[in-house]
Amino acid sequence: MMIGEHARKFWSYLAVAGAAAVVFGAGLFIVTTLPPRELVMVTGAEGGANHELGIRYREILAKEGVKLQLLPTSGSMENLRLLRNPRSRVNVGFLQGGTTTRQEAPELESLGTVFYEPLWLFRRSEVGEGIQGLRGRRLSIGPEGSGGRALALQIIERTKLDAIVGEPSGLSPQTAAEKLIAGDIDAAFIVTAWDSPVIQSLIQAKGIELSSFQRAEAFVAIYPFLHKLVLPAGVVDLLTNRPPTDVVLVAPKASLVVRAELHPALQYLLLNAAVQIHAQPGIFQKAGQFPAAESIDIPLSDEAQRFYKTGRPFLQGYLPFWVATLVEKILVVMLPLIALLYPGFKFLPQTYDWMMQLRIRRLYDEIRSIESEMEAQGTDIDRSDLNTKLNLIDQRANHLQLPNVYASSLYTLRSHIDLVRTRLAAMT
Repeated sequence: MMIGEHARKFWSYLAVAGAAAVVFGAGLFIVTTLPPRELVMVTGAEGGANHELGIRYREILAKEGVKLQLLPTSGSMENLRLLRNPRSRVNVGFLQGGTTTRQEAPELESLGTVFYEPLWLFRRSEVGEGIQGLRGRRLSIGPEGSGGRALALQIIERTKLDAIVGEPSGLSPQTAAEKLIAGDIDAAFIVTAWDSPVIQSLIQAKGIELSSFQRAEAFVAIYPFLHKLVLPAGVVDLLTNRPPTDVVLVAPKASLVVRAELHPALQYLLLNAAVQIHAQPGIFQKAGQFPAAESIDIPLSDEAQRFYKTGRPFLQGYLPFWVATLVEKILVVMLPLIALLYPGFKFLPQTYDWMMQLRIRRLYDEIRSIESEMEAQGTDIDRSDLNTKLNLIDQRANHLQLPNVYASSLYTLRSHIDLVRTRLAAMT
């Protein structure tokens, strides 16, 4: 009987060990699939509006225990190149509308649009309004790799401006502003946000005028990623009424873009930061207008779609980011495991009991077979052969190793063997 007890304990220990191994594997999976603690973000030129926004993202993510490294670039085109390159380690960045398409960049997903990036055309006062006013003038359109340069080139080609100006220079916004004020160039296309230091310096500089885009509606119709904006008269200085009239601008929207494999928890963290940073009202936007569930060039990620429909995950609203992420992982992984393991633990004792009873039932089947032979053969039965079979069954029952709880079943089995043996002896 002791061997049977050991067998019962062995199966119990095996079940516990198996469950522990499953739980350990699940725990290891949870730990290894937690989000990384560092991200790399491409913004724009250092000191520019986008880079300053990146600093705000860095501050918010740092409070949640995530380190955000900012990588200055020349603009959206370089941002796109780095985002598409998996070896660059770049995870997130700003992309100007009209920069790419979902077919060209299938590895990227959008977290939504976050702000307008107007196309500004500043000129010196002596330069006339309109396209013809730029005839023969020195023009800057932005550095290589910038979204502003790409957009300016589209405008220049569409308006045939390239036929009346010389080779445009590729100055950075800051350098272009300095040279424009100094008189070294006559006009400059600049794509950046209203609160950019470059725009603020130019719009208040003496001798510098901001041009209004003629036929802005036509540009919006031709380029669907563009939007018409109006800078109200007097918004810079009401006393001097600067600008003296409404200025019509065209502007793409910038999107917050991530690599598609970026951990969902980090996408939610970035979206939450985007709400804190971009939801405030501004010159061109209403409160809560951004971030917006818009997929201009590339599709919204699944996490972004859920965020705009239902908000941030429930636990992240009540727990620190890392605690919420860990608890969410545990719930996602452990609950299905518990649902699978619980029936196994529940039915394990019944399964073990069925196995032990089966060993006894097999001997009962052999006894019934002997009884069938006795009934079929009557007095012609071979008692010696049947007695030998009964003795073998009795020996096997005597050596059957079962836990003590099955002692009564074994005792009943051996009693039945004796009963059949008595009936066999009484047959004449």
